[in-house]
Amino acid sequence: MKPQLIAAAELDRLETWQKYSSHMCGGCVSSCCTLPVEVKIKDLIRIGIVDEFERGDPPKNIAKRLQKEGIVERYNQKSEIFTLQRMSNNDCLYLDRKSRFCTIYDKRPDTCRNHPKIGPRPGYCAYKPKEVVRETKLRTLDKF
Repeated sequence: MKPQLIAAAELDRLETWQKYSSHMCGGCVSSCCTLPVEVKIKDLIRIGIVDEFERGDPPKNIAKRLQKEGIVERYNQKSEIFTLQRMSNNDCLYLDRKSRFCTIYDKRPDTCRNHPKIGPRPGYCAYKPKEVVRETKLRTLDKF
């Protein structure tokens, strides 16, 4: 009997994303945490990387500081949106590598709080089951 295949989404192919259901998160590898995270000043204050007193400073100056610190990848002056830097494997800076849980969950940005209501495909998520990812890694290791 053939094992049942579980579809895993591809981040850059929105048609592979699955209709969101809250039960999916527990069995997923947190693939949403590999998407770019766009934040506003209020998110940066909530996270604790910008001080409340800096709210009055020009956002461009805040962006320069955070880029030097490796926290912000880019800043869009027109929309005043900062994009958080990601790890070399595209994980969010605040995603724990082992547990795959958010290390700032209570302070997470609105983008994360509202996913998947907002995002590249509202109402859908890039679900990747933990089992599929684990089996793929094991097959890769077997080749060596």
